[in-house]
Amino acid sequence: MASSSQHPPLGARRRRFVLERPLEEPDGFGGVLRRYVAGPVLWGALAPAGMADRPAGGRTDTLPAYRVTLRSRAELDPTMRLAAGPRRFAIRAVTEPDARGRDLICHVEELPREGRS
Repeated sequence: MASSSQHPPLGARRRRFVLERPLEEPDGFGGVLRRYVAGPVLWGALAPAGMADRPAGGRTDTLPAYRVTLRSRAELDPTMRLAAGPRRFAIRAVTEPDARGRDLICHVEELPREGRS
């Protein structure tokens, strides 16, 4: 049986997230411009999960990492991100904590405000 620390009770999932999906459009020069469009509102629990190092432009940025526990949704994937007010979280991986299929854990990194598209 899984511990309660892995599965927050439904009442603990009081943080409001908006699922943002990428939309890519041609930029007219052979590339694409990516922007994110708001999708459905999801309710989840946010828990710290350390720090993540990401190479960026010849340097390494250290970003806060978190686990977001949500009710199971089949359409979540790492191309999407979650928004909570002014904060944005890039989804790096989506896992199921058990075989029941009730919950999903999104392993996310908080994006710096100036680096958002």
